[in-house]
Amino acid sequence: MGQPVVHFEVLGKDGDKLRSYYAEMFGWKFESPMPEGTSPDGMDYQVTQREGNTAPDGSGIGGGIGAAPEGYDGHVTFYVAVDDVEAALQKAEELGGTRMMGPDEILGRMTIGQFTDPEGHVVGLVTP
Repeated sequence: MGQPVVHFEVLGKDGDKLRSYYAEMFGWKFESPMPEGTSPDGMDYQVTQREGNTAPDGSGIGGGIGAAPEGYDGHVTFYVAVDDVEAALQKAEELGGTRMMGPDEILGRMTIGQFTDPEGHVVGLVTP
């Protein structure tokens, strides 16, 4: 059995505008993953939970939308659950991908990383 896609992410120049767009388009509701409303690095990022956003068969994933760091246009990507982010990043590199970031611990709850595939598409990795 393969590893599941567990999260999506949309980053762009205006997090509020993007969240408003997707909320209107799909009925998604957003909340901050942290009480003060920003990630540890000050990034504007909010999530829509899987619960309440599923298909009749129960399938679906949650995700996050926010502003990209200064100087970066952003991306649309998905995150795959892996047991070991570092090992997965190394494998991605061995197969012709390029590490973008990570592994980094986020909110003390998970470890994430990102790489680009051989054609430059951003893919995220996260510990379950």
